[in-house]
Amino acid sequence: MHLFLHTFFNPDELLKAFPVLLTEGLRNTLLIAGLAIVFGVVLGVLLAMLLLSPRRWARLPARIYVDVFRGLPAIVTVSLVGLGLPSAGIRPFGRDPLGYAVLAIGLISAAYLAEIFRSGIQAVPAGQLSAARSLGMSYPTAMRVIVVPQGVRNVLPALAGQFIIDIKESALVYLLGLGLGQRELYFIAQERQAATYNSSALVAAGACYLLLTVPLTFLVNRLDLRLRGGGRKQNRATAVPSSAPSTPPALEV
Repeated sequence: MHLFLHTFFNPDELLKAFPVLLTEGLRNTLLIAGLAIVFGVVLGVLLAMLLLSPRRWARLPARIYVDVFRGLPAIVTVSLVGLGLPSAGIRPFGRDPLGYAVLAIGLISAAYLAEIFRSGIQAVPAGQLSAARSLGMSYPTAMRVIVVPQGVRNVLPALAGQFIIDIKESALVYLLGLGLGQRELYFIAQERQAATYNSSALVAAGACYLLLTVPLTFLVNRLDLRLRGGGRKQNRATAVPSSAPSTPPALEV
């Protein structure tokens, strides 16, 4: 038991790891995940529109993209983008590994978000689009103003769930060898674990990830409950008051 506590919960290692994790690791994890989410949302919406196109030549490339990036393990995509592209002479971000990290996580996220947006838009009744077209709106305007906002609302819980996955997948960018000042949570913890042969820093990094993901998970559950029309208010409205008698009172003689 003493060895277990020393390996995973060493107080000295925890005290040394937490300040760096919170000041550098947490900041860079949020930066990588946040930029990747923005990139993924923009590309995911475009892909969803192509997937819904009536033209086969527009649907096919989007379908291939979504199937490929959803089918590949995330670690393979991160390696191909972050290590493969610079080796092939394609260096849109120069030698900065942070840009490749954001691009890799964003490309993966876009594939999943495209399917989420597509399902949300398809859940909107077809009459909404027909009504907008009958009012004189063009197809792109009707989709942008009427259909897409309703579709996004339908999939808000799924979107939040994908954002949590993006935060966790940001740990994979340790493969790219981030520089000093760019290290995210797992990179810092893995460095300390390799230097000290003690896993307490990894436990500390795990606690930081939970600090991000648990509140988001709670928010997703609350949001999902509200959008389903449930929640405490509805339960109160539909529930039979406990003080109400279950059977009519007997008449007094």
